[in-house]
Amino acid sequence: MSLTEQAIEHIRRLIMEGVLLPGSRLPPEQELAVELGLSRNLLREAVRSLVTIRVLEVRRGDGTFVTSLKPDLLLEGVGLAVEMMRGDDLLEIMEVRRLFEPVATGLSATRISAGQLAVVERHLQAMVAAQDDVEALNHHDDAFHRAVFEATGNRSLFALLGGISGRTLRARVWRGLVEDNVAGRTVAEHTAIYQALADGDASLAHAAALVHVSTTETWLRRNLARSFTDAEARERTARTDADGAVVAH
Repeated sequence: MSLTEQAIEHIRRLIMEGVLLPGSRLPPEQELAVELGLSRNLLREAVRSLVTIRVLEVRRGDGTFVTSLKPDLLLEGVGLAVEMMRGDDLLEIMEVRRLFEPVATGLSATRISAGQLAVVERHLQAMVAAQDDVEALNHHDDAFHRAVFEATGNRSLFALLGGISGRTLRARVWRGLVEDNVAGRTVAEHTAIYQALADGDASLAHAAALVHVSTTETWLRRNLARSFTDAEARERTARTDADGAVVAH
């Protein structure tokens, strides 16, 4: 490990061993640097890295603190990473969704409260009313699934699935569905999920979510393949034009 990585590991160990508890303030920089046998510059690099992944937070004028270390905070970076993925990496993320999302939806069917179900229904109705509005569809689709995940009562599952859903990817899919005039079919899939939740039918909720994620994955796979083919065609055209220009010259 590099010296910075060693410094990060030192601080992580203090947290995992309970020396530094969630919400506690780190010792003054100079004191901690001496305790860990590090230079102050190296300690600052380690702190910056741990701030980035939400393990530490710097409060100006007050010091550096351990965060709450709650799942929704620590897993926040998953969503940022997914937003940067392209091509086959996105297909891998869709496979992860296909593994986890139906299970979470089935679990929600057994735990969802009347108030939580009302939130899911509200976002569903908004989607029904906005089938040509990509921005509205994307917003309410995201909120629909987040409400379903939250109903599991499992904060780690909620944070993980919320992160891998990917709002940018979701917008891209909706844009394609609207352009292909098949947005209504996807809204119908959401309706099936809602109805299974309302009936408290875990198996049906699982099945409805599996169908929904699978059709989205199929659309994405075809779209990526089409994009690749179009890119190849543009490249061939560009080469042909370049060759023609050389010959003409």
